[in-house]
Amino acid sequence: MAIKAKHQRLVLLGVAMVVLIGAAILAIWALRNQASYFYVPREIVASPPEASRAVRLGGMVEQGSIRTLPDGVSIAFVVEDKEARVPVTFRGIVPSLFVEGSGVVAEGHMGSDGTFVADNLLAKHDENYVPREMQDMTGEELQQAMAEGK
Repeated sequence: MAIKAKHQRLVLLGVAMVVLIGAAILAIWALRNQASYFYVPREIVASPPEASRAVRLGGMVEQGSIRTLPDGVSIAFVVEDKEARVPVTFRGIVPSLFVEGSGVVAEGHMGSDGTFVADNLLAKHDENYVPREMQDMTGEELQQAMAEGK
């Protein structure tokens, strides 16, 4: 006895759905350890992630905390929020917008000594960006130029 064409399509559709759901579950399972969690300083201080886990630390660069380490290519600084401070080290090229008092997102992991070891720095600019060509304008000239769409 042969299966009707309508039932064959339903069986094929059911098998395809099971395969797709299985592939999605397998992909999620495989990538669960690759996710990069975002923390602010108070969360890292209260509950530090395990040393091997890749995380992101976001906050403000503390005023007066940036210093170049003796090797000449590494820097150390402190990321803070209003409640906690986390020391950070980074080896590499620092973004041009990375300055004290600015926002930063550091990607990396916690070191065994409680210092965050950054592999990558993402600097945030402030909301009052002015193009280089317009920096010498007075407040009124700047507002007029912005209104004219320059």
